[in-house]
Formats: sequence, C-alpha cells, structure tokens
Amino acid sequence: MEKTAVLLVNLGTPDAPDEKSVRRYLAEFLSDPRVIDLPRWKWLPILHGIILRVRPKKSAMLYQSVWTDAGSPLLLNGRRQQAALQERLTDTGVKVVLAMSYGKPNLDAELQKLHQWGVRRLVVVPLYPQYSSTTVGSIWYGLQRSLADWRDLPELTFIRDYPDQPSYIATLADRIRSSIAEHGMPDRLLLSYHGIPIRYAQNGDDYPQRCQITTELIKQQFPELSILETFQSKFGNEEWLKPATIDTVRALAAQGAKQIAVIAPGFSADCLETLQELAQENARAFYEAGGQQFSYIPAANDHPFFIDCLEDLVRRRLHYSN
Repeated sequence: MEKTAVLLVNLGTPDAPDEKSVRRYLAEFLSDPRVIDLPRWKWLPILHGIILRVRPKKSAMLYQSVWTDAGSPLLLNGRRQQAALQERLTDTGVKVVLAMSYGKPNLDAELQKLHQWGVRRLVVVPLYPQYSSTTVGSIWYGLQRSLADWRDLPELTFIRDYPDQPSYIATLADRIRSSIAEHGMPDRLLLSYHGIPIRYAQNGDDYPQRCQITTELIKQQFPELSILETFQSKFGNEEWLKPATIDTVRALAAQGAKQIAVIAPGFSADCLETLQELAQENARAFYEAGGQQFSYIPAANDHPFFIDCLEDLVRRRLHYSN
C-alpha cells in the first residue's frame, strides 16, 4: 500500500512561558502576511520596533497562568487528538502527524520527515472548523512553500473546513449539555469565535459566513437557549468583527443577566485564548459588572465525538470504511 499520512495542523505555541520564547513565537506568528497583510515595509518596523519590545513580557505572564506541568495546553490537547485519531485509524496503516504553523512541531520540519519516510498520499486537516484566510489560508501557504522543492509530490487532499460536520456539532452540543447539567440553564449562551479585521471579510474572506453556519446549527440544537454570536481576541487598531465578546459580557451583566455560559466553537483545542482570555479575563469582566455565575465550556479537545469528526473527514477522503 502507498504510504499515507494525515497531517493535523493547528496554530502553534511558544516552547515555554518565558519572555524569550514568547518573543520568538510572536515574531514568527505576526510576520505571516496571511495574519497581518499590511505591506512589509510598513508592518515589520512596527512589529520589531514596538510590538516585540513590549508584548512578549505581558504575553509570557498570560501563558504562565495557563501553562501546565506537562507544558502548553494547546500542544497537549493536540497530542491527545493525534493519538486518539491514530488509534481510530489503526486498521488503515495511515500515519497521523501533528504540526503547527508557528513554533514546534514545525510544519515544514514535519513535512520533511514525511518526505524522508516516503509519503505518497497526504491528507491535511487544519484544526480550524471554520475557514479563514488567516488560519486555514496560512496553512495552505505554508504547504506550498514546503512542497515547492519536492520532485516526488504526494497526492494531496486539503480539507478546507467543516463548520457543519454532524459529529463536530454533536461535540459542541454535548459540551453545552454537560455544562447545563453541572451549572444550570444560563441566561445567555455566547458562541465566541476568534475575530478578524472587517477589512479581510470585505476583501473576500468568508470566515463570518462559515461561523454563521455553525451558530445556526447550534441554535437548532438548543431552541430553549438565548444564544449570541460574538468575536474575541482583537489585535491592533483596525475595526474587527462585532460584537466583541468582552463588550457583550459586560453589557449582559449591566442589563441584569446573572448567569452566562461561553463556548468557543472556532477553537478545536483549549489554549491561551480560551483558558486565559475567556475563562479568566472575560469571567472577571462579567463579575466586575455585576454578574454572578460565568461558565466557560471546554473546547472539543479529545472529546470522542470530535475524534469521530476527524476520523470521518479522513476516511471519506481515503475511501476507507469503518
């Protein structure tokens, strides 16, 4: 059988929660023209002259608040997803590999290992349920660069996204039901997606529409809940998709909401943006504005239904039956 591999790809993480490691990671991440599309002559002096002098120290402290004894939450969750999917695909002989767009395990390095192994069929699964040029597009860009010098290119299958995959929606629904069983029915449920500049959407990035697909399917699962779609993690001075999650959290508390729950459907694995920004920063904002109970609902991580989702995506492309 031709050597076949599945490449799971997520954003990335610093090697350690210290200023030096975070600076190196941010330099790689924020240099990506798919993430910040300003002209290089304009952006790079700002990045190296201002941002990388100020932001790493603050970001390192944030990473320290979520770092575990075993390391980065994003990497740990990614490894669990990789291992669980590998077990599901044992009967196929397929190799499952994890890579990151930035940091380690490095996308280019993992592709080179697969090249040396002799890969002939490659299925790339971005761990972003909703397409954006800033995330999935960046992975495609990285693949093109890495494969450009290969003389023996593999048969390549690239999964764009899966915002309506039934087992993915089932994962989110099960997470929400578990939260309600533990904490009770919230006054509002927020679906918090990572934001992007509005300009990107105006220029053709269909990310808002892909998020809306997931939102509508979750609403159908929970007609009894008041559900709001919001966006988080704004960076820079441009106008981003709205409403902002943290503004919504404060406004709900001010309007008298006592209990809210937040889930992040765009994040397949818990990371800094979920464990610190949502579960800590947004919770604090809600309580300071008068709220009484804030529940952060975990990301998909290695939930069995999400592994079902990944397995189904791969098997359908490789034509392997269960």
